[in-house]
Amino acid sequence: MPYQPGDAAKGAGLFKTRCAQCHTLGAGEPHKVGPNLHGVFGRKTGQAEGYSYTAANVNKGITWDEQTLFEYLENPKKYIPGTKMAFAGLKKDKDRNDLVTYLKEATA
Repeated sequence: MPYQPGDAAKGAGLFKTRCAQCHTLGAGEPHKVGPNLHGVFGRKTGQAEGYSYTAANVNKGITWDEQTLFEYLENPKKYIPGTKMAFAGLKKDKDRNDLVTYLKEATA
């Protein structure tokens, strides 16, 4: 199933409970265990300035957009074998749609 716009408010809740422990969203906010996600849409994998990525992430070479994030967030370790992202993924399409919709707004 391809990405479809979801509910940004529900996505915000998912970010808070599933992502915020490792990621920040705002411009100029620090990296945590994972990189700051500000400006992630339209950026190639492994390119957030000042963050130390695995070679697997840098070499994946895709550009983040709604569809690539939707696919990645289902199972990050399958999408980028060798990534250090420990997150198991969001299996429900609706949850991923909601989260990606929120990220599109919150990282612009």
